[in-house]
Amino acid sequence: MAVKNGLLYRILLVVAPWLYAGLSRALFATCRIRVQGAENLAWCEAQAKPCVAVFWHYGVFPVIALNRGRDRGWAAMVSASADAEFVARILARQGVVSVRGSRRRGGLAALKGLIGLLRQGVNAVIVADGSQGPARVMQAGAILLAGKSGAPVLPMAVAADRYWAFRSWDRTLLPKPFARLVLWYGEPLLVPENPGAEEIERCRLEMEHRLNDLYVKGWGEFGQTSHERGG
Repeated sequence: MAVKNGLLYRILLVVAPWLYAGLSRALFATCRIRVQGAENLAWCEAQAKPCVAVFWHYGVFPVIALNRGRDRGWAAMVSASADAEFVARILARQGVVSVRGSRRRGGLAALKGLIGLLRQGVNAVIVADGSQGPARVMQAGAILLAGKSGAPVLPMAVAADRYWAFRSWDRTLLPKPFARLVLWYGEPLLVPENPGAEEIERCRLEMEHRLNDLYVKGWGEFGQTSHERGG
């Protein structure tokens, strides 16, 4: 904990986001990217309201990199922990506004912050299985956010033919240089206004199904059933 208050930590907070931004741009510039379901993204972009985009945690690096520069911009919920300050600053270098909070700490305040940004016309992005999992199990935050804002929920998934899979709870994925990537946009889900508990659960399960369906389609294009072994 002392390191987090020390000079090295403060230096890394400044240097790491710039370093990541440069390396990320260089890496993804070598990749060949194919988009599936672009009509679903186009439908969301044509609406008067912004959307709530969701994806599984394993794909955080390519999903953020491949959605950089959207007209409405993005706002994301990021954990309130000290370690997550790196994530917040890296996202800022990608043009993503961070709202701090998680299921265990400050989550309600973060959701209120995202609702405010949605009402200003900014897209929201939420990691569907949260920062600690379990992996590929939908949490209710995005459904609550959509019900309060009226924004459609847009599922996304990514797959690659060559990549590293970290030894983390979700096997976070990083494409290797010159990899082939496929980015899927699924059918948006419209959540009823101010849904009750049963409606929230129904929508949560439906979005979990859509995300896992995209996951299977994406990895099936490369002859795989999952990403967990690395490639």
